[in-house]
Formats: sequence, structure tokens, C-alpha cells
Amino acid sequence: MKWTSILAIYALLWVLTAFALLPFGVKTHDEAGVEKTPGQADSAPANFRPGQVAIRATIVAAILCAVYVANYINGWIVPEDLNIFGEPPDFEEHMKN
Repeated sequence: MKWTSILAIYALLWVLTAFALLPFGVKTHDEAGVEKTPGQADSAPANFRPGQVAIRATIVAAILCAVYVANYINGWIVPEDLNIFGEPPDFEEHMKN
């Protein structure tokens, strides 16, 4: 596997994990006991920290990418292992009937 492919997979995993981690650790103004600004949405976060989300996403994406590359190298799970429906029917035999 080329290093550019690993970098692209890491970038995709980073974005996926960043979005997955966004709601964790965030409190609304009511939950934090902070006064709201007039006209503010009730669900607006009071303590959003994008840097902390980025650090967590970096760590989780690095672990997931390392597992993916290790699986690619060692072949622990291959596409045939994911075939839950069995073998597809033979197309040519189906057309003869």
C-alpha cells in the first residue's frame, strides 16, 4: 500500500471520527448553569472546544488507521469473509433456463 493511500484513508477516518466525537462532552447553557444570550437556541453549546475534538479525533483516527493497515498487510479480514449472503448464482446458468 502506498503512503499516499494511507494518508487518504487517515484523512477520511479523521473526518469521520471528528464528526462522531462532536457531541461528547458538550453541555448546553442550561446544563452548565450559564446565562443564555437573548435569541440563542436552547441547544447551543456553552463549552464547545474544537481543539479538544481535533486532538481526540487525531488519536482515534491514528488507531483506526493503524488497525486498517495492519489488516491490509496481514489479511485478517478479507472481502470473502464479509459475504453474508453466500455465493451469487451463476448468471449464465440462470439465462439458459
